[in-house]
Amino acid sequence: MTTTKGVRLLLLVALIGGTAFASGGFGGNEASEHEDGEAYAIGLWGDLPYSTVQATGGVPNLIADMNSQDLAFTVHDGDLKSGSSPCTDDVYTQALSYFSLLRAPAAFTPGDNDWTDCDRPSAGGYNSRERLDHERQLFFNTPYTLGQHRIGQEVQSTPQCLGVSGPVPCVENRRWTVGGVTYATLNIQGSCNNLCDVGPDPSEWAARNEASTVWMQQTFEQAKARRSAAIMFISQADPGWDLSDPTRAPLRDPKTLAETDGQPDGFQQFLSALRDQVVAFRRPVAYVHGDSHYFRIDKPFLDSQGRRLENFTRVETFGDNQANGNNDVHWIKVLVDAGTREVFNYQPQIVPANRTAVPPP
Repeated sequence: MTTTKGVRLLLLVALIGGTAFASGGFGGNEASEHEDGEAYAIGLWGDLPYSTVQATGGVPNLIADMNSQDLAFTVHDGDLKSGSSPCTDDVYTQALSYFSLLRAPAAFTPGDNDWTDCDRPSAGGYNSRERLDHERQLFFNTPYTLGQHRIGQEVQSTPQCLGVSGPVPCVENRRWTVGGVTYATLNIQGSCNNLCDVGPDPSEWAARNEASTVWMQQTFEQAKARRSAAIMFISQADPGWDLSDPTRAPLRDPKTLAETDGQPDGFQQFLSALRDQVVAFRRPVAYVHGDSHYFRIDKPFLDSQGRRLENFTRVETFGDNQANGNNDVHWIKVLVDAGTREVFNYQPQIVPANRTAVPPP
């Protein structure tokens, strides 16, 4: 028998150019068989593939490695290709085929190479909003993950973002809860969050930045209501957190969170709002991103007095924009146990078949 909820599911899957999701979040957010307090593992990856070698060998090897392990779900944090290669439709269909190979549920958040940078001449001179519209239609047309097994996700369904034809739902922003921990994706991009590079789009940025900030704040509210032990956010951009890393991220005053390198700042408003929430939440918060192609786990976030936020951890996934074969085509395994003090335990997974510089014995 078809229930009212089932009818809603059928009616609410159209996106741009059709019926949008109902206003407000929609979709299951208790998203797994894992009970609260039960330990499990997840997989994080992104910024892949950037070359033919990575596409034909490295990524399939990585997927096989993830499939060999028992994962509750995986998340790709954006960039399905290099920033200078064309944004043709086959890039996205290839990515969809990768996600379909993953046994575990597969979540995804877009990257700047997938849409904001598609207006570069070398990338085909596309309309950036049109490419994001295309991603929304292809990857985010149901309130479920991708992958061979799927879990329900809550979707930011109010039309707060901007597409080619005007306001559209920010359906790429997702939220779900597994084993007493809340997860959320946020559409936050490199290239100054769409405020610089070839075709800056301040109107698109303003709408999406507000939507992502609201989604982040609502995630904290929901996590508190659910008494979640921790939160993990996944986005694409490395926004820069301090003054320590000029080669990989924007330089930022860690107290004021203002960018200091003269570039347009597409992140300060969001980071200020995030910091307030992290301090108030008091429990572990992980922030996963890609973008700057350097695996690391650290604590770069300070409060306005310059004190380190002990409950905040930045996690940057592996990713390689250099022509080094399968080098750096690896992933991060996260052991999640809501019953432990820090909740998240990180294990870099060096895919044996992708060991390029130092092959296995």
